[in-house]
Amino acid sequence: MADPTMPRPSLSAYIGRSAEVLLQTRDAIHSTVMAAAIERIVAALAAGRPLLVCGNGGSAADAQHITGELVGRFLKERRALKAICLSSNTAVLTAWANDYSYETVFARQVEAYAEPGGVLLGLSTSGNSANVVAAFEAAHRHGMSTVALTGEGGGRLAALSDVLLAVPSRHTPLIQQAHLCLYHYLCEAVEARLAG
Repeated sequence: MADPTMPRPSLSAYIGRSAEVLLQTRDAIHSTVMAAAIERIVAALAAGRPLLVCGNGGSAADAQHITGELVGRFLKERRALKAICLSSNTAVLTAWANDYSYETVFARQVEAYAEPGGVLLGLSTSGNSANVVAAFEAAHRHGMSTVALTGEGGGRLAALSDVLLAVPSRHTPLIQQAHLCLYHYLCEAVEARLAG
């Protein structure tokens, strides 16, 4: 628990730390790596294959945000895109976790929705979320590509990712702020490619 008597950083200092992580992310994630993620997702969606997205906690909200941008619209009027959030069906999540295990709640849904040529996008600030790791393993078994948004090093997801977008930080809130910037860029780029 945080000590309430400890001085808090000023807003200016906090925004400065956030900006530093974004600049470090800009330097750490080469444009060709992001381009590879975009290309895989565009190819899948253009062929009518699914983009499955998952994460826990704040990353679950990010997974919902990403699919909302792609099913709905980001900046352009266009057809709906086949993006499915694995973090939002509470009946599936709670039933499967209760009867089997939370570790396999995303892998089970991958089994349900996977199509060869599709893409699984997983968000985990540590890269070690057991249920996201299990989903990546399931995705590979079903012929899907994998893209991970993680923190520094990529954790266990590094070895399971076809494309790894690793923010160079170990501080969860700052990683999540960088993830937002990265996936907004990704959504804009995917939409621009498919809007025609």
